[in-house]
Amino acid sequence: MTVDRRSVLRSTARLAALTAAGGLVAACGDDTTGPAPGQASFAARAQPSHLNTVGPAATGAPAVASGSPTAAPGAGAGASASTQPTPGAPPASPPLAVNTPDEVVNGPRDRKQVALTFHGQGDPALATAILAAAEQHGARLTVMVVGSWLDQQPAMARRILDGGHELGNHTQNHLDISTMTPQQAHDEIAQCAERLQKLTGSIGRWFRPSAAQYANAMVREQAKLVGYQHCLSFDVDPRDYTDPGADVVQRRLLKAVSGGSVVALHMGHKGTADALPGILAGLAGMGLSAVTASQLCA
Repeated sequence: MTVDRRSVLRSTARLAALTAAGGLVAACGDDTTGPAPGQASFAARAQPSHLNTVGPAATGAPAVASGSPTAAPGAGAGASASTQPTPGAPPASPPLAVNTPDEVVNGPRDRKQVALTFHGQGDPALATAILAAAEQHGARLTVMVVGSWLDQQPAMARRILDGGHELGNHTQNHLDISTMTPQQAHDEIAQCAERLQKLTGSIGRWFRPSAAQYANAMVREQAKLVGYQHCLSFDVDPRDYTDPGADVVQRRLLKAVSGGSVVALHMGHKGTADALPGILAGLAGMGLSAVTASQLCA
């Protein structure tokens, strides 16, 4: 896959890495010339082709480790023709910037774009309303799904992708992954990856730890073993999960957001669904558009 190195030049600010949970995290598109301590250079790794999140998985992709399904079409556990991506799926997500860090907190600050990322769980009617509102405003979302939710609502995976949005892995059961053993953490990540692979033909590009803003070193290592080169954190959290009401969610978000922000939101809350049209209108008034995390980091 050809990496678009011109995207690196679009980042004009060097963003300091944040030290958290035993590892370094940073902004995608940071123009640092070398890897942070303890991190491999992104340029030294080939981006797996199966991590294109909104299109059919590419053939010949590497396998998911330790008993999880391979990422190539038809190779997942229990995979069959009926579990492959539907014809006419949206185009694949763009390649990431060459120096995208292991854990992304925000995108380049000089861009007039933000990534609205959603915890994928809860009432499917609310999830569908959020997707529809985003599409009406021309916005694209990144949904970090919980695998047990996909077990209950398998049609939501295709609904998300068919709307031009992006799917990522937010563990199988949304437990506190930072307190788990390495094997337990691996299983939580791999089981959700298996659901994604079976339903869409891809494990997705991004992993986000459950019950933690940042992935610690152990969790990052297990995510890589499953096939995720990048974890997705966030720099804006309006705490919509506390159900403060749509007006409060909207006000908190718009006060904190800026170009390049990655925002953490939750699908299973009515206040969030009610707030989204106003959030998107407010972003537009600030000259900001909502794109997927992959688009923000391209």
